[in-house]
Amino acid sequence: MQPAMKNDPSSSDQTDLQSARRTLEREIEGLSALSHSLNGEFVAAIETIQAMKDKGRGRLIVAGIGKSGHVARKIAATLASTATPSYYIHPGEASHGDLGMITEDDVIIMLSYSGANAELSDMIAYAKRFHIPLIAMTGNSESELAKHADIPLILPRVPEACPNGLAPTTSTTQMMALGDAIAIALLERMGLTAEQFRVWHPGGKLGQKLKKVSDLMVGGNDLPVVSADTLMADAIITLSSKNLGSVVVADKNMNLLGIVTDGDLKRHMSPDLLQQKVETVMTRGPRTVKADALAAEALDIMLNSASSPITSLVVVDGAGKVAGLIRIQELLKAGLA
Repeated sequence: MQPAMKNDPSSSDQTDLQSARRTLEREIEGLSALSHSLNGEFVAAIETIQAMKDKGRGRLIVAGIGKSGHVARKIAATLASTATPSYYIHPGEASHGDLGMITEDDVIIMLSYSGANAELSDMIAYAKRFHIPLIAMTGNSESELAKHADIPLILPRVPEACPNGLAPTTSTTQMMALGDAIAIALLERMGLTAEQFRVWHPGGKLGQKLKKVSDLMVGGNDLPVVSADTLMADAIITLSSKNLGSVVVADKNMNLLGIVTDGDLKRHMSPDLLQQKVETVMTRGPRTVKADALAAEALDIMLNSASSPITSLVVVDGAGKVAGLIRIQELLKAGLA
């Protein structure tokens, strides 16, 4: 059972709220200090990682112990999802064989607020031996990690939010944010678009939102297409067999001429309808959408049509040729509407 909301907070409630606000304010101070501390070392880190990516080989290795290790895993996941090949290695496991996963084409980011964890020493030595660029993320500029790093990213010293100064709070928030800053700087360097971003996020709600029209349209042999001089009797057979609620009208070069929908049939219902040619019944100049557009754009066109909402769009390729048909039903199935 959910606890009832209190309209009259007790003194203990106020203490909890004050504690929460102090924690957040301390961490905000840490982020503000971090922002003002960024310098040429940050730029050097970005350029080093970018140079690795430009070579087309190598991975960004992210490592850390304890709470820093948890942050390192998240940073590696964020980088990988934003087009920087990256994965996490546990320094302890590295000492027992996983160092073999690291190549001379890689770059290492090592996280340790104290910079003095004994578990990091083997990975540091390995990086120096094989001339693998080592980026340190630490709060101790005098630590062994900082001294041996090619690029030390020094976190400004701001007290932990923990009143005892023991639980990593402000420091891990700084590390997490600095990892985000690295990921976004690299993302913006390559000009990653929403469409490209989808490549790394094919599943879930984000993947659905970034689906393209070409992912959901009906095309090829399943597309109902007739010529303008086709008799309506034959067009209706095509409409019924393809079961999409409309037929596209195009010339032999697949240039769009019009569309015949169920609505067109109702408007032109007469005894001689079956003997008429398609060009006398079709709607000319139907709304279209490009195959490489986001499916969400197709939905917007359908729902915000100047006359009234429509349920299907003709899809055209880059040359303006008919490529397919997309219906609102496909958008509903994909969770976009």
